[in-house]
Amino acid sequence: MLFLYTVLLVGCAILLIAGVVEQRRHFVNLEHIPTRVLVNGIRGKSSITRLCAGALRGGDLVTVAKTTGTAARFIHPDATEEPVYRKFGIANVVEQIGIVRRAAAYKPDALVMECMAVMPALQEINQSKLIRSTIGVLCNVREDHLAEMGPTLDDVARSLCRSMPEDGICVTAEKDRFHILQKEADARNCKLVYADPETVTDEELRGFSWFTFKENVAIALTVAELLGVDRETALQGMYDAPPDPGVLSVERCLTPEGKRLRFANVFAANDPESTLMNINQLLDLGAIHRPLNVVINCRPDRVERNGQMGEIIPGLDPERVFVIGHPAKSAIDAIPAEFRSRAVDLGGDKRDPEEFMAELLDRLGPDTSLVAIGNIHGQGEVLLEHLAELPPDESADDPAAAPPVGRADAAPAVVGHVETMQLYVPRTDPYQRYPEAYEARYAQAQPYVPQLPAQTSYETSYTTSHDTWTEPRAHHGDRPAPAVPQAPGDDGPAAEQPRSRGLFEPRVPPQPSADDSRQWHSPGEPR
Repeated sequence: MLFLYTVLLVGCAILLIAGVVEQRRHFVNLEHIPTRVLVNGIRGKSSITRLCAGALRGGDLVTVAKTTGTAARFIHPDATEEPVYRKFGIANVVEQIGIVRRAAAYKPDALVMECMAVMPALQEINQSKLIRSTIGVLCNVREDHLAEMGPTLDDVARSLCRSMPEDGICVTAEKDRFHILQKEADARNCKLVYADPETVTDEELRGFSWFTFKENVAIALTVAELLGVDRETALQGMYDAPPDPGVLSVERCLTPEGKRLRFANVFAANDPESTLMNINQLLDLGAIHRPLNVVINCRPDRVERNGQMGEIIPGLDPERVFVIGHPAKSAIDAIPAEFRSRAVDLGGDKRDPEEFMAELLDRLGPDTSLVAIGNIHGQGEVLLEHLAELPPDESADDPAAAPPVGRADAAPAVVGHVETMQLYVPRTDPYQRYPEAYEARYAQAQPYVPQLPAQTSYETSYTTSHDTWTEPRAHHGDRPAPAVPQAPGDDGPAAEQPRSRGLFEPRVPPQPSADDSRQWHSPGEPR
């Protein structure tokens, strides 16, 4: 018996010594990276991580990044990337140790990491033991992971604050609960900096060939300013950065019956506020149009989220609501009674995919839009795979049809919709969760940049302010010390040469509306 206790004691001692040695090595690797940025929040973390990394690369800083969202990626200093290998496909915060070790080998100026912890205790460990960030990012507070961080949004805000760096700086675009974040920041002696999305102009946003929000860009610009990268250089770096595989996209395709379909994959925005914001932005920009159809994918382990997707249907006012996955009842019952007659149950997750896809396409109109919301896994992946096999619609745009009779509150038709072909060609990747057909459809596609028509009106002229590069700075010693951003001035970027329009720019720009309720707003402002 004494022998067994001795073996146990020796084993525990060996494990303790090994743990101490590993932690010391990890802290040494962290010390080799002078600036560490940890991106946390509910929605948009992967996009913000890529934007921050692109902005810092544009400023001639050696930058390594790692995302954790739709498809986890390790991004090298030259912007090339590779999937993060996970044994048995299981994500674990301990993988951050290996990421830091790889990043330190580059002797980088900065490391940008997306927070992959959900549990409050793990978020604190991720900050204090694994990343020890010098600059924290808390992008927003939304209704998600309430079981782990809730039950209220105030609780979610406090939980996310556990990733704030002590004696450091935290950047946020959260407006509604800024006072809570400020109180938590004060307790950690952390300077909280508000990134105002209104400082990002529409012209700057049009420089992206993929869809993003002003809040995300404002955060990345603030982080770049803290590290001494000027605005124009940071913007150019963000324009050149490849988007996340889960970035919001719109595809034009033809059904077997010859119907024209615009499909928007909004699965990545799986909380109600982000979902409504994404779809309203697409409608405002003309990337999708009415008549609008919605498909909700349900999962048995996300019953609460299924109901949240059903509750926002009145805000979308679709022609039909298709419900796939299981349990469909959890979404249908949450749809208000006056809209429930538009719901179509396609038979749950046991129904043959060919059958439910045939019924879905048969119920669509001759020229319509379809948006997918909820959860991507399960029947959502089947939906993407079948839609990816449809031939692309390369025909010229026709004026949109008038809204159905009796729908007085439907949005007006948009004339001259945007060309929505993706400019970023994704690479086939065995680790990526998207179906192979979804990738193969674009494997041979050539990037296409449509030319801007001869006009200059869209609230302001089509100009760019990111074609001028500043002289690259030397690393480390010659780099100016970080400075906290001051209040933005009124001087906008200087107009230079016209450029070809971006992915989501309307071919015929809409005229400014007297009602600004559907313009770009901060999440904290009512729409």
